[in-house]
Amino acid sequence: MAPLNSLEKEYPLIDSNFQIFCASHAIYSVEDFLLHDIDALFTSATNCSSSQKLNQGIHQLLSIIDALHPPLLNGLQLVEDARQNKHVFSTGCQGIDALIGGGLRVGQLTELVGPSSSGKTQVCLMSASTVAKHNCSVIYLDTGNSFSPQRVAHFIGQSSDYVSGNQNVLDRIICYPVFDVYQMFDLLHQLKNNLRSKIGKSDRHVKLLIVDSISSLITPILRGSGPQGHTLMISAGFLLKQLAHEHNITVLVTNHVVGGDDGNSKPALGESWKSVPHVRLLLSRDCGGKVCNMSIIKHPAMFHFE
Repeated sequence: MAPLNSLEKEYPLIDSNFQIFCASHAIYSVEDFLLHDIDALFTSATNCSSSQKLNQGIHQLLSIIDALHPPLLNGLQLVEDARQNKHVFSTGCQGIDALIGGGLRVGQLTELVGPSSSGKTQVCLMSASTVAKHNCSVIYLDTGNSFSPQRVAHFIGQSSDYVSGNQNVLDRIICYPVFDVYQMFDLLHQLKNNLRSKIGKSDRHVKLLIVDSISSLITPILRGSGPQGHTLMISAGFLLKQLAHEHNITVLVTNHVVGGDDGNSKPALGESWKSVPHVRLLLSRDCGGKVCNMSIIKHPAMFHFE
């Protein structure tokens, strides 16, 4: 979402004094504002000499946010939206599709969790290939130089020869090398703007967004950066889920594992992140490394006891 200083021209209440007030609470953007305790902000504004104008500014921001949100839907409308728009895309693997109820569901964020070489990127490439075959575009954010056109070519049915039909499938997979979280935000905001304004020939038909891996971008900002790193992580999750829901996109991300207090491995990014994905799948390999195992950590169709 927009930085506050970009709103001043259109919304005079978001002036320099209001921005200074917000900056004193580490609020520099609409996303920062959303993550802040609004009641505490009103209380703080009341104690300032220009309390009336500051309170008006807070109300102005809330109005801006309300205008950005889609209208609320009742239960019947949600069911109809799910029936018409929230279908599934096959991952390209019958076993995975059967495990998760048919495939990757549109409007949801699915997370693949596992150690290195457990098959996370393999599933991403296979899913990208399968979705691209259905005349849909795929955005692939590659954070570790793991995207392989040769493996994609193999999945779409060719070895090393690039024939015309399969070349078109490859052209529908748009890969961006991404090496920090700020670059990811830039690309996601660009995609959101293109989808809203219906510009960008390839973006109009995007049905799958892959981030491989989300943890390699977020983990560095969580180390020693205090609350800012946590805020960026939650903002990233919010933005990915917003893209999925509002534009009927399937979002697929990968995450690594870390050692838990009990000695067992657990998904990285901590407790706050675990509520972000709609679906979490754990991947592992047997001792020989030839068989990939997958189990469900979290799924909307499952009961969870915290």
